[in-house]
Amino acid sequence: MSHHHINYLELPASDLDPVKAFFSSVFGWQFTDYGPDYVAFENAGLAGGFFRAPLASRSEQGAALPVLYSQELEATQQAVEAAGGKLHKPIFAFPGGRRFHFLDPAGNEWAVWSDRV
Repeated sequence: MSHHHINYLELPASDLDPVKAFFSSVFGWQFTDYGPDYVAFENAGLAGGFFRAPLASRSEQGAALPVLYSQELEATQQAVEAAGGKLHKPIFAFPGGRRFHFLDPAGNEWAVWSDRV
């Protein structure tokens, strides 16, 4: 039997430049442009990209929720907000840790969690 794993994640973005600036600033991601309508990201723990589309990925609409890990949850939330991300759900506890949800400049929903109190 072959081994299968999640290898790549693609999300919509109506304007790619603000998304690149946001994730580069807050999380240190690196980007490669593939024409005017697609940009790939790396240095994120999982490779992926953003495609130009007038859509947004939100869990309340049934979309998958990308979840990032942080050892310093409050500092990450502050960095997200300082870079223009919108707080969608403030920090809350759940079994196994705490997390918050935010919207990136394209309106996609992300979560950041930590197992540190």
